[in-house]
Amino acid sequence: MEVTTADEVLPEVNAAAVTENLDRNELVESPNAVVLAEERKIGEAENREESETPPEDDICPICFCSFTVPCRGNCGHWYCGSCILQYWNYAAVSRPCKCPMCVRLITKLSPEASLLERQEQEVKEVLDKVRRYNRLFVGGLTGFVQKVHELPFLMKRMVWHMMDTDVNNLYFLEVRIFAMFMSTLYTAAEFNFIPTGGFRIVTIFDYAAIAMILILRLVGIYRRRRLAQQVRHLAAAVIEEEPERDLRE
Repeated sequence: MEVTTADEVLPEVNAAAVTENLDRNELVESPNAVVLAEERKIGEAENREESETPPEDDICPICFCSFTVPCRGNCGHWYCGSCILQYWNYAAVSRPCKCPMCVRLITKLSPEASLLERQEQEVKEVLDKVRRYNRLFVGGLTGFVQKVHELPFLMKRMVWHMMDTDVNNLYFLEVRIFAMFMSTLYTAAEFNFIPTGGFRIVTIFDYAAIAMILILRLVGIYRRRRLAQQVRHLAAAVIEEEPERDLRE
């Protein structure tokens, strides 16, 4: 029978005590480490939002190229002005687009300060579109007035969206509400130049709105097919020209 001496037990007890103390220290320090990490993240976000120029070693996260007409969202991320506006074109018509990086709503785009002194036509056009975007989503009564002022622009975007076969939103609800509003105006003005055929004027406007949506989608499908045919013809022409070019060479 083996007998364990005190000298053999003491090192093991001391080692266990040291390990327990280390674990306790880690538990005490871990909340502090989490707090420091959160503060560091907040500080980095604030620095990013306050930056007036894009990072030198960064690229546009949409086109993956160097920034052209760089604009910063209110979230702090930088994009090419044309890229983020085109990204918005595939979003809802009357709402700001979401940042592709952090999914926050971009209610304001801030162009790089040096762009305001540039005179190139392309830069001016992008800056004009950025200003229009900012006016639409400034918020409050001013934003509502700007949306009313830009109503033709929003209606045009909605029509293009309904024709785009890549966009699933057909705006049935919005168009039918607009049709109901127009039928109310028609009734209040006591007009009587639309033949109703026994139907209520609200029903006529509603059917007209649905028919318009379907017609626009059919037009969009036709345009997409025509475009695909043109692309195929161009590709076939290029393929036929390559052997002739090789023979001449």
